[in-house]
Amino acid sequence: MDGLFPEGSEQGNKTELNDQDADKHSTPLAARMRPTRIEEIAGQSHILGEGKLLRRAIDADRFSSLIFYGPPGTGKTTLATVIAQSTNSRFEMLNGVESNVSEIRDKIAQARTWKQLRNQTTILFIDEIHRFNKSQQDVLLPHIERGTVRFIGATTHNPYYYINSPLTSRSQIFQLESVSEEELIILLERAISDKENGLGDENIVADKDALRHIAEKSDGDARKALTALELAALTTPSGKSGEITITLDIAAESIQQKAIVYDATGDAHYDTISAYIKSIRGSDPDAALYWLAKMLVAGEDPRYIARRMVISASEDIGLADSNGLRVAMDAQQAFEFLGMPEGRIPLAHATVYLATAPKSNSAYAALNEAMADVEHGKTLAVPAHLRTPTRKKLASASGTKDTELEYHYSHSFEGNYVPQAYLPEGRQYYHPTENGLEKRIKERLDYWAAQHNSNS
Repeated sequence: MDGLFPEGSEQGNKTELNDQDADKHSTPLAARMRPTRIEEIAGQSHILGEGKLLRRAIDADRFSSLIFYGPPGTGKTTLATVIAQSTNSRFEMLNGVESNVSEIRDKIAQARTWKQLRNQTTILFIDEIHRFNKSQQDVLLPHIERGTVRFIGATTHNPYYYINSPLTSRSQIFQLESVSEEELIILLERAISDKENGLGDENIVADKDALRHIAEKSDGDARKALTALELAALTTPSGKSGEITITLDIAAESIQQKAIVYDATGDAHYDTISAYIKSIRGSDPDAALYWLAKMLVAGEDPRYIARRMVISASEDIGLADSNGLRVAMDAQQAFEFLGMPEGRIPLAHATVYLATAPKSNSAYAALNEAMADVEHGKTLAVPAHLRTPTRKKLASASGTKDTELEYHYSHSFEGNYVPQAYLPEGRQYYHPTENGLEKRIKERLDYWAAQHNSNS
């Protein structure tokens, strides 16, 4: 059948063109639009701009192992393939979900043979490298050190937590950022006009508002943006003039729900809760509410948010407003009683209260200082007069003076206070602020300190 139409014949050429056209339409737009040159990569100018370290390393072909870390759709795989093309290297790809040690060794053996026979370097790209266990990652180490392969790994998880330290120490790590809306719009416009790989043959006209909507809802994911554009183009009938017009309504249908970049066990989880707590600590209720909303929309466990809220109430608000802890605990209990979606309301209530409350971490700081003394300093003995009655009798029998054993019961004195030592060496850990209600605590302590000094 292969010889039915001779190569170079009119019918043979038509068949070849039809096959190419079929391949083009069977391959997703995002794959067809994958850049082949560094200049075509959307975003990432912070590492790929002229004069940047990675750009210099690629241009000079001077790198050994690289790890790319960033959200989905930011171009990690694309960048690896572009580097292979730019350096005239073989490109071999494995996936951390599907591959095993045997496949890794096979690829390395092929790379060794290729280098011996043709003196060509192989780039071994492993997507989702964090999915490999320790032993799988360790297989790579000797071959990276010998230069058998150039390793490039890609991960959406923080490599310093999810990749073995021997591998990270042998690699240069570069973080890719979400693609901005403006850069996504440029990418979408290029896809519409590109006749070779894009939709240039489809006679598409897209409203500016439609492209901006797709870019906004894609949340920095170039792959998602191109997929939405392709869906809009393929499902929209052409008008009388033959044009396919993509309006805002069509764009909204093509990408109905915004992609929230969030992983319940990954960096987005920790970064967002960190931003939430720091916004409360920084007394910014609007920011705190935004990060709370992001977590709730992304499906974060509200109980986790409530627990962190209770911690913040004691750590950051503390004695400046002790009601903060009560409000946080009440919000946690109210959520358990209500569940979602109504349970989000007491969480918002507590968030705003904590963000706008006066702040003090004095109790938290004091405990940390005291614990450091206990862990690293000399352990102090309990003063004799503070011991249990039985222990006091033993101390007396050993010859300790009665004056050293006398304990003064505070409620027997005016104002329920009497100066006496409770801690050897007169150490002080708690330093009250003058914020909120803690100012009254400071005044009380200053008054007692004056009484103590007058009696000493």
